Amino acid sequence: MKKTIFLAWGAAALMACSLASAQAPVAPPPADTEGLSKGEAKAIREFKMLDFNGDGKLSRTEVKLFPRLANAFDEADTDRDGFVSYEEVRVFAAKYRAERDRAKQQQAPAAPAPAASAP
Repeated sequence: MKKTIFLAWGAAALMACSLASAQAPVAPPPADTEGLSKGEAKAIREFKMLDFNGDGKLSRTEVKLFPRLANAFDEADTDRDGFVSYEEVRVFAAKYRAERDRAKQQQAPAAPAPAASAP
C-alpha cells in the first residue's frame, strides 16, 4: 500500500515536471510568512508542497491526488490558462470561506429577543 502511494506521488511529480518545463515562470507565493494569519501561512506551505516543479502555479496533474482541489480546479482557474496561481488560490479560498460563513449564519438559530420588563 505504501509503495503504491509512493509510486503515485513519484509519477505525479514526474508528469508535472515534464508538463511544466515549457511554461513561462510565474511569481511564486511569498516566502516570508511573517504578518500572515495562521491560515494564510498554512495555505502557502500547502501550495508549495503541491507545486512539485516549483513553477509557482498548480497544474491539474499536481492537484490530481487531492479530489477536493481537483474538483474545484476550473472554478479557481479564473484566467482559464490551465493552471492555478497562488493568487487564484487565495481569491478562491476567500470566496469559499465567505460562502461557508454565510451558510453557518443561516443555519444558526436566531437569538431570542430580550423580554420586555414590567413597569
